[in-house]
Amino acid sequence: MEESKVKLHGFGPSPYVYKVIWALNLKNIEYEYIEEDLSNKSPSLLEYNPVHKKVPVLVHNGRPVAESDVILEYIEEAWPNHGPALLSADPYERAVARFWIDFAGKKDRTFFSLLVTTDENKEERTKEVLDTLKIIQDQALGDNKFFGGDKIGLVDLSFVWVAHWLEVIQELGGLHVFGPKALPKLHQWTIDFKQEPAIKENLPDNNVLFVHFGKLKKRLTSQKGNP
Repeated sequence: MEESKVKLHGFGPSPYVYKVIWALNLKNIEYEYIEEDLSNKSPSLLEYNPVHKKVPVLVHNGRPVAESDVILEYIEEAWPNHGPALLSADPYERAVARFWIDFAGKKDRTFFSLLVTTDENKEERTKEVLDTLKIIQDQALGDNKFFGGDKIGLVDLSFVWVAHWLEVIQELGGLHVFGPKALPKLHQWTIDFKQEPAIKENLPDNNVLFVHFGKLKKRLTSQKGNP
């Protein structure tokens, strides 16, 4: 398999796309990045992901792989000896990692809900997010530097919302839930995570995130009800 035949269809503000970007860079895999206009999706994207028609889509040797968590495991399995291992070879440790990857995927909407709050639901949503973050810190991270120990792995990538996007979302939502005082270990993890060269050199532009999610917030608040 030639890594030169790797393409990634993505969208700049998407945390799910960045999970894949970071995995590819951690594994030192060369790829071509194709930015999609989600209001006018390319024929290639529609061909490669006809079911959901969403990004990210990884194309390897002409064969598409969709859904970010599926793509992450594909990268690890397709290039097992290329760059550092992102998933343990131990069956139990792999099972634990998959549990937290699944947990992270199910909690994305919890973090996203901070974008649109009202006086009536602000307390409830703040508590829900804080409780979720405490579980992540105390049960998943524990006393480790990263979720799998001393090195970044797939679980770290799966908590992409916490790593970077939550900072933007809570600022736009006017709620400051996550910080060093309330969650010191998890906050330190975000610092350590973003100091890794493969991550640090490939962080999204916060100005782009603020513009994108700011527009999204306006659109959501103009609709009746909240997500």
